Amino acid sequence: MSSRYDQLFSALDARGEGAFVPFIMLGDPTPADALEIIRTVVEAGADALELGVPFSDPVADGPTIQRSHIRALDGGVTVNDALAQIRTIRAEFPDLPLGMLVYGNVPFTRGIDTFYREFAEAGADSILLPDVPVREGEPFAAAAMEAGIDPIFIAPAQAAEKTLEGVATHSRGYIYAVSRDGVTGTERESSVTGLEEVVGNVKKHGGAPILLGFGISSPSHVRDAIAAGAAGAISGSAITKIIDRYVAGEHPSPGRVTDMPVLKEELRSFVAAMKAATVR
Repeated sequence: MSSRYDQLFSALDARGEGAFVPFIMLGDPTPADALEIIRTVVEAGADALELGVPFSDPVADGPTIQRSHIRALDGGVTVNDALAQIRTIRAEFPDLPLGMLVYGNVPFTRGIDTFYREFAEAGADSILLPDVPVREGEPFAAAAMEAGIDPIFIAPAQAAEKTLEGVATHSRGYIYAVSRDGVTGTERESSVTGLEEVVGNVKKHGGAPILLGFGISSPSHVRDAIAAGAAGAISGSAITKIIDRYVAGEHPSPGRVTDMPVLKEELRSFVAAMKAATVR
């Protein structure tokens, strides 16, 4: 049986489109607010979601997304709360691919088999562990597939051929190719260059469709990703920056959205523009 990712990419190819996938932190700034934000981006045209689980030491993320982790944790959001939100999202959007970004300490703490089973039962389609490189990922990939979860690995911009071969071999659903070195949301994010080389280096080894991430913050970046041969693009920090502007309260006080209707309108405009840029 084909996965939700298979069905999505097939349908998009038939329409001459790529995928636009926004990243949203679960529980940021509260679980209720996060669900409102998620509903908004889906209604605005998001083809799939990448959902973060709050963690205290998000080493792959820059300051913007780090703040979203902190806000959710300050509000008391736990892994169990994140699972509850996934169940709600899956019930509302039964056909939408749901990818998870979770740091490796979480499966270690919960037990690898238990971790993947819990997320599968909640309705997740894939899990990316950003601090687990593919050379250390075989036990995670095996446990994921046993539970019915697609394991996702990162293809770094300047990776060795052996690394890219491993990513292509072990990733299911899609491959997360980074547009440049570094963490998410840094000042270099506006300089998204050399995408054809990045995509070409990954494609040489076959494997799942490629989604480009890191530094995808404007419709021109999405167009460039699609033109370079990617199946779509993931944008996280740009959306989180929009949310930042509407959240009151700073660490250690839990935040809250100050004007949800206006935030939703800005998110709708951003997502609609990014999705329109996926048309080939």
